[in-house]
Amino acid sequence: MRILVLGGSWFLGRAVAQDALERGWEVTVFNRGRSGSAPEGARTVHGDRTVAEDLARLAGEGPWDAVVDTSASEMAPRDVLAGARALESVAGRYVYVSTVNAYRGWPTEPLTEDSEILDGPPNADANYGRLPDDWDGPDWYYGRQKAGAERATTTAFGGDRAVILRPGVILGPGEYVGRLPWWLSRAARGGRMIAPGAPDKFIQPIDVRDVAVFALDQAAADRGGAYNVVAPIGRETMGDFLTACVLATGGDAQLAWAPDKLLLDHGVQQWTELPLWRTHAGVWRIESTRAQAAGLVCRPLSETVQDTWAWLRNGGAPVEHPRWAEHGITPEKEAVILAALGR
Repeated sequence: MRILVLGGSWFLGRAVAQDALERGWEVTVFNRGRSGSAPEGARTVHGDRTVAEDLARLAGEGPWDAVVDTSASEMAPRDVLAGARALESVAGRYVYVSTVNAYRGWPTEPLTEDSEILDGPPNADANYGRLPDDWDGPDWYYGRQKAGAERATTTAFGGDRAVILRPGVILGPGEYVGRLPWWLSRAARGGRMIAPGAPDKFIQPIDVRDVAVFALDQAAADRGGAYNVVAPIGRETMGDFLTACVLATGGDAQLAWAPDKLLLDHGVQQWTELPLWRTHAGVWRIESTRAQAAGLVCRPLSETVQDTWAWLRNGGAPVEHPRWAEHGITPEKEAVILAALGR
């Protein structure tokens, strides 16, 4: 099996390339060479996928049985379309990693794999979906961009040769966003620590390695389709997650559960100041029935937590990314909320 990974040097892209190599596949990665490095054994082609000449040069390196696109998170649909069209004649299948943000109902309502996708044309530029400064409704900009990129993929490869993966939150070794690393660092610091919401609140993060396995399985399958790539609903909770963080770090942190209302009253930013905490009804109600039927298997969240802590302790360092700084509440603000909770 010959595979091309668009990205391949950090987090999900690197996990895809590594797993493909372990399967004995021939792996080419294409990136700009500005961050991270591909696993040993992969062939690297450097270039910018927004440059037509670079895409033409890349196509000349083919053919491949499949492309796995992990590097289009901030890319306009028309750029995804141009890249997919450049590779269509030299690749059998195209696996595009999208996001649950592409659904109109996320995060306010429960979702299935047949839920409505946002509008977004396949040839849209980066301005499509931007909202005026005085807009006070839902901000669907990112979701519209990703929905357009999905349509770009199916426009170029057709429904039978295009696979769309819609993960929610991806965690695990190599994470560059900073969600799980922040919680691990906080647990390691010890003392009373805010635990947001309720311990029995379901959550659905998925391990980066499980996403990689599923992406490659679909790359090798003789079918197209769209899948929600998330852990099963109701399997694990926020309490399970935070307890795993405390146990992994071996610290003396004591979880102090803070109700949603208290956190909101103190102006805590959902999703960032206390990562994974969000009060919207649908944020952790995403069905993945079709993906599970197609072979998606999710390891226990405690294993993801333990392996990420081991990676951090053994000198692992994420690729520098601006989103890292967005995550985590300040000790000063946490102290105020803990005081409001009392003993």
